[in-house]
Parts: sequence; C-alpha cells; structure tokens
Amino acid sequence: MSFRIVIPARFASVRLPGKALREIAGRPLLAHVHDRARESGADEIVVATDDPRIELAARNFGAAVVMTSAAHASGTDRIAAVVERLGWPDDTLVVNLQGDEPLMPPAVIGQVASVLESATGAALATLCAPLESLAEFLDPNVVKVVTDARGAALYFSRAPLPWPRDRIGSDGWPYSCAHARRHIGVYAYRVASLRRLAALPQCELEQVECLEQLRAIYNGLLIQVAMAGEIPAPGVDTDEDLARVKALLENA
Repeated sequence: MSFRIVIPARFASVRLPGKALREIAGRPLLAHVHDRARESGADEIVVATDDPRIELAARNFGAAVVMTSAAHASGTDRIAAVVERLGWPDDTLVVNLQGDEPLMPPAVIGQVASVLESATGAALATLCAPLESLAEFLDPNVVKVVTDARGAALYFSRAPLPWPRDRIGSDGWPYSCAHARRHIGVYAYRVASLRRLAALPQCELEQVECLEQLRAIYNGLLIQVAMAGEIPAPGVDTDEDLARVKALLENA
C-alpha cells in the first residue's frame, strides 16, 4: 500500500504556544512526530507550517517542509494547500498526522491509510477507541463519535454521545452502549476528496463544535471509522501533557 503523510504544525497554539518546538529528549517535539511518521512506512512525509521557526527546525532534523498560509482555518485546509503545491494525483492516499502526537503508534498511522484503501466508497477514514470512564465520556476535550452499521460516521461531538437516557444515574459508569467511542484524531483522505472538502465553506456545526470533520459529514462525504488496532497515548495540549510525554520518551 502506498500513502503519504502531511504533518500540520502551527506555532500559535492557544493552550501551549510553540509546542511543536518544545524540547523532548534534546529534540523538538515535532521531530518525534516525524520519527513516528518515518516508522509507519509512508512513501513521503511533509511538514506543513506557516511559521519560519518551525520551518527551520524541521529542515534541521531532515524533514521536507511546505510553507502554507497563516489564514488556513484548519489542518485539512493546510494539507489541501500542500497537495496543490506538490501536485499529488487524485487517487493518492494522504494521512493527516497532527504535529502534537509524538506517541502515535506507527502501526496506527498505517492502519488509517489501509482502512481508507479498503473502503472504496469513503472520502475519508479515521479511528476510534473505547471510552474508559465516565469522566472521559463527559469531558468536552474528548471527542466522541457514533457510527452506522457499516462503520460510517454519523456524528462527532464534544458532548456525551450517544446520551443514555436511562443508564447513567447514581451508579455512573460503566456505560454499556457499544456505540460510545472516543475519536482518535488521525485521518486519511483521498486527494480528490480532500480538494472537494477544502473548497467547501465551514458549516455551522463545524464552527459550533470546533471539529473540522463535521464539514465532511454536513456535505455528505462518507467518513469510514475503524477501531484502532493499538490505542495511542494522548497528544500534547498542555504543560502537563508535555511533562508526561517527556517522562515517557526520555526514559525509553
């Protein structure tokens, strides 16, 4: 299977500014993300950024870089700009690997590309994992996804989804609904679908939830969802996350 990876990386993160360049084990966080991409077996890896500091750091650790506009509203839009710049064919499989996922298992990166390759009617593919606690179910920072009988995404939300009308009371967890899943934010696109998606305006659902994948669902694009073969550790959004990842990687 042939696929390519684009790693969108911004400097102006709201919760942890400059996180792509925060040092872990003597190297930028982004370098560790790039390592996971290389270990996945991708044919090509490109870092997409709008910041010259990230460009310089990425080139210093040997990454290919495409500079994109600071006006892009989402990682999808940034990746679409890379695809246009590099002229990748419509049938190319592209994986969106977030620039704050230094612990993403390489097998999971390959898996999401494989899911899309097998789902011939899908425009995108992504992964999910079981929810592990009531706190996780209720946490707006944990995105939930529900699917239909074929595994196609019906909706993504920061709210508890689907809500068990009769099951959560004083007993709390466990939540027995088989459709309750945590979304894992790694995506694969077909280039033709990516171009179409990036040309569409943001929809209200996307703006309200701050979830760019809702633009695809709103416009009738099928997102195939599969259970991750390996559960990734959370990415880096806060100083606490950074400390946790440092402890794991520096003691590996």
